[in-house]
Amino acid sequence: MLLAIDIGNSLTKFGIFDSSTLVDKFSIPTERDYSPDELLFDRLRKNGSRFLTYDTIAVSSVVPKLDETFRKAFTASLNVIPCFIDHTYDLGLKIKYKPASAAGIDRLINASAAAEKYGAPVIACSFGTATTFDVVNAKMEYLGGAIAPGLRVLSHALHLKTAKLPEVNVEEPANVIGATTEASISSGIFFGYIGMAEGILKRMLAELGRSAKVIGTGGFAPIVGGKSSVIDVVDENLTLNGIRMIAERRDRARSAIRTGE
Repeated sequence: MLLAIDIGNSLTKFGIFDSSTLVDKFSIPTERDYSPDELLFDRLRKNGSRFLTYDTIAVSSVVPKLDETFRKAFTASLNVIPCFIDHTYDLGLKIKYKPASAAGIDRLINASAAAEKYGAPVIACSFGTATTFDVVNAKMEYLGGAIAPGLRVLSHALHLKTAKLPEVNVEEPANVIGATTEASISSGIFFGYIGMAEGILKRMLAELGRSAKVIGTGGFAPIVGGKSSVIDVVDENLTLNGIRMIAERRDRARSAIRTGE
């Protein structure tokens, strides 16, 4: 069994894999002050009537403050030392980003997973706390991309920087023309965000000079993907599967070294 953990800015996601099959997943809020004991979930030990044991625990983290907490928690409770994926792992890509260490590991994992699963060229778009667009060309080179605020960040920033505008829930509005202040804000944020995403993607495709499949992932991908004419596929498990694929590639390489193949 393999446990994939994606520590994001807002949510931490857990994926339990039996070979390539995702048998369970869940998420928790990302709190910076977790103790190791708070991460010892029964759900990681048992799936139905089946007790779980892990060969590999692989982690993608964009919250360095939590890395040691997660390492201690799962080394002690599951008897496996987690590996924290970084740019030095075999991602199946040639990284052209400068410096490679500055590229967010979540961005690299999404690009790697999208290229392996859907082929290249490909653009992986993650619609979460931040919005990231990451490009892999036909030569399997990771070129970089773009970073923009996420939907919830836009809503919160508008509320903070204005005296009278309320913070609204992020959801698809019924109409573009809002008949209330709340509906107007919701429309501006949502449809403005769609326009921003599509504008960036169309310019990226033009810059590539050829067609490329566009993959959406992240918490807001379903509502964005449903309204966008540019996004081809919404893959909510892209990051977890990317963690799994990279960890399995690492394990195969280590096994080959041990056996002298």
